Amino acid sequence: MEDQIISVNKLSKRYQPGTAQGINQISFSVGRGTITAIIGESGSGKSTLLKSIYGLLKADEGEVLFMGKRVPGPDEQLIPGHKAMKMVTQDFSLNIYAKVYDNIAAMLSNTDVHLKQQKTHAVMEQLHIAHLREKKITQLSGGEQQRVAIARALVTDTEVLLLDEPFSQVDALLKNQLRADLKRIAAETGVTIIMVSHDPADGLFMADELLVVKDGQLLQKGNPEHIYNHPDHVYTAQMLGNAVTLEAEDARRLGLEINQGKAVFYPEWVELKTSWNSRRFEVKDVYYKGFYEELLLERHGVTIRALQLNRGEHKKSEHVQASISRFLTLKS
Repeated sequence: MEDQIISVNKLSKRYQPGTAQGINQISFSVGRGTITAIIGESGSGKSTLLKSIYGLLKADEGEVLFMGKRVPGPDEQLIPGHKAMKMVTQDFSLNIYAKVYDNIAAMLSNTDVHLKQQKTHAVMEQLHIAHLREKKITQLSGGEQQRVAIARALVTDTEVLLLDEPFSQVDALLKNQLRADLKRIAAETGVTIIMVSHDPADGLFMADELLVVKDGQLLQKGNPEHIYNHPDHVYTAQMLGNAVTLEAEDARRLGLEINQGKAVFYPEWVELKTSWNSRRFEVKDVYYKGFYEELLLERHGVTIRALQLNRGEHKKSEHVQASISRFLTLKS
């Protein structure tokens, strides 16, 4: 088992009613060199948790440990934030009138100018921004500025990199490349990454450990694949895979054996073929998704969704045979 670098123990932070969402009794640990993704909808408490880990916020209860030692709060030090960690926020905090190279190099001292140059060039190469070195920040796109901000954080031999919505200003075409770069850098350097995102794809793509947060509560934590296939809550299934959720009565209309709770399943768990347990559905609509289509199916007033890999095979108003190969019974 990997060494624990951060431990969060029963951490709580409460705000005044009507202000930012706090966190309540959250506990988890982070292994050295791993990527942890904290996901949840806006206002779930993700950023509060991240700032508390860094030491920017004073918790009302609980503590954060870095290598077994308590992380001091903002009231205990002149400059808030733990020296072994760096946090990249959505505003990037860059010197917009300086060049890319100078923004990054400014994080290092001048005691060894050659080493300073080496480190700056190395981190620019890692993040594919070496060709931008002479450009000013005002000349860069949001995605390029994001890479510069991450380079500034990594150049100082940071042990823990904290990312607050790291892909919010990155174009869709570049998002996967930046995700892959961060995953590669973590593997190559051993840096520990903790990121928060409202987009579950970020966590599924990158994370070794996934934390699902709602209304300040930690709902579930674990391996992303396990959580996707075995969500504990309807919220988790809907967030990770846009799951179909049916009340027990509607589920029984489709032949699912369920007494109480809700039937939850992903569209890919619906099989479009004739079998002993398939049912006849009407195709109410077809949504183009690129290499596949999503079908909106209806039977006895109950609507579900299914994936169609052979595009055009079934069209709107047609009838198809479909069966739900697997479903989960969840209470909430």
